[in-house]
Amino acid sequence: MSFSEIDHRSIAVIKGLAMDAPHAANSGHQGTAMALAPLAHVLWTRVMTYDPKDPLWPNRDRFILSAGHASILLYSMLHLAGYKLSLEDLKQFRQLGSLTPGHPESGHTDGVEVTTGPLGQGFANGVGMAIAERNLRARLGSEICDHNIWVVCSDGDLSEGISHEAASLAGHLHLDRLTVIYDDNLITIDGETNLSLSDNPALRFKSYGWNVIEMGDESKNLDALESALLEAKNQNERPSIIILRTLIGEPSPHTNTAAVHGYSLKDTEIEETKKILDIPESETFWIPNDVSEYYRAAGARNEETRKKWQKTASSQGDKSELWDTLSGSGLTPNWKESLPVWELGDNVATRKASNECIQSLLSVMPGLIGGGADLTGNTGTTISHFGVQSAEEPQGRQIFFGVREHAMGAISNGIALHGTLFPVTGTFLVFSDYMRGAVRLAALSNAKGVFVWSHDSVAVGEDGPTHQPVEHAASLRAIPNLDVFRPADANETSAAWEIAVAHEGPTAMLLTRQDTPVITTKKNTDEVSKGAYVIRESSTDIALTVIATGSEVSLACKAADDIEKEFELGVRVVSMPCMERFERQTTEYQKSIINPTVPSISIEAGSTFGWSKWADTQIGIDSFGTSAPGDIALTEFGITSESIYTAAKNLLENRENT
Repeated sequence: MSFSEIDHRSIAVIKGLAMDAPHAANSGHQGTAMALAPLAHVLWTRVMTYDPKDPLWPNRDRFILSAGHASILLYSMLHLAGYKLSLEDLKQFRQLGSLTPGHPESGHTDGVEVTTGPLGQGFANGVGMAIAERNLRARLGSEICDHNIWVVCSDGDLSEGISHEAASLAGHLHLDRLTVIYDDNLITIDGETNLSLSDNPALRFKSYGWNVIEMGDESKNLDALESALLEAKNQNERPSIIILRTLIGEPSPHTNTAAVHGYSLKDTEIEETKKILDIPESETFWIPNDVSEYYRAAGARNEETRKKWQKTASSQGDKSELWDTLSGSGLTPNWKESLPVWELGDNVATRKASNECIQSLLSVMPGLIGGGADLTGNTGTTISHFGVQSAEEPQGRQIFFGVREHAMGAISNGIALHGTLFPVTGTFLVFSDYMRGAVRLAALSNAKGVFVWSHDSVAVGEDGPTHQPVEHAASLRAIPNLDVFRPADANETSAAWEIAVAHEGPTAMLLTRQDTPVITTKKNTDEVSKGAYVIRESSTDIALTVIATGSEVSLACKAADDIEKEFELGVRVVSMPCMERFERQTTEYQKSIINPTVPSISIEAGSTFGWSKWADTQIGIDSFGTSAPGDIALTEFGITSESIYTAAKNLLENRENT
């Protein structure tokens, strides 16, 4: 079917919206959305599979605008196609409480698949979604899962290092349902890209093993666009990238300038441009009835496909049963009983306990998938007996991410936001810095999964301060909507996993390298779920509270015994495995655990930042670490029961003297 006048008029309408919405907001990015209007039109009317009546239809194609600054392009397409995004919503672009924020936000606006804005993140999200699609297709069959991932990226996305990591892994895995369209417009905010960029993107992606489609200057040729998109869609062996040379801001007076990357087109320039486009010059947000009807018909074209899929998905026998589990709770009945419990007095590193939890969950949680960044065994993120994710074994649930922490976090978000799968990633806690952008977006978009960060203190030992996390726990706790667990022992670790699996959002696990004594007698999920609880009660009236996390809880219990024996005063020990959960409890509960009228001490093998809220005296490490065996390093920085004893003695004596 050839393209007609209505197609070209629709593109003009999209360009008009791309100018009008930022102008109404007095803020935004006009040029990229204008340049990509022909591509978006062809993709949404001819190529992509979706149904606005069911925005979360599991077998829909996924569209990711990695160049999230061009959000008005996505919002325009969603409105035109018939999603629940009104023309008034477009007029409220970038306004408080609107469905059209400055950058797309997953879960906020129907049809927005991932939260994008920080460049490169959406690119890597697309790789994660492609991994999820292929894994599910291999396990469920193409009758239930068979769709494509479309990513639009910019030179900024490809300049960020995360794109290299993600593209390299995608090529290695031969992800055949992934297509990236690179808007190669030669313009950055600072000016022309040649100020800082002289890469050959075609050679770069060929070296990754991608199918490269170079379209040259055909960004307005609708037939060529459709042909390229269909070629990529039908590529069955590897991911594809379409390199498309566009003119940013075309056909405005500011075409091909850095200014039009942002908000440079005002009243006069917009009128001039609309005149060239042959649309009403003085009318804003103009969408004629024929364009609206044309787009609504395009949006409705897959409704019957969706209805047929719904019937087919329920008639595939065992595969339908697996699908029902994956798309429901994701868990089989009695799954909690699968999690292990350790005996009092056992000595187990919490990273090893965590791996036993992962292994026990694999059979009862078929969506669990993941691995480590070349530290799979070290971090306890080994997945045994369920295959290795690869082109030869696409159903494999063990992902070897390689040394790619930046991309690993964003790929995990893509897997989570694709739906039905539960990603787990692992590296050392000190390298959470490399993942921070993705972790922040996981929290912002409520992407459900677990970030495992092991080797959680200076007990890492001889590797020295470059590998010894100090400020990292406090830094992660500062991220809203991220539950950060630092369990005291193996049983608290098991409880934390039970909570994380049921939690509708991201969870961080900070785990020990060294063995830690089991000091709890059961998997005390109810207590751990509250974030803090009394793990050792005083033998008499409470005169002191010691609050600890992780491996320091056992030190606190030992110090409490010594203090009670020496001073004949009652000492309560509080384990605080998750500060965020404790902060969400009622004031009454918090006071019942940490009585503000009783002197208190906290101890954690990391920064004391944030602990003043809960403790009068804080024991921690407010400097970088040192290269020494782990136990010696802990002693050097005063992470010992003796330090608690001394701090308690000073605190109690000071109280008596005041």
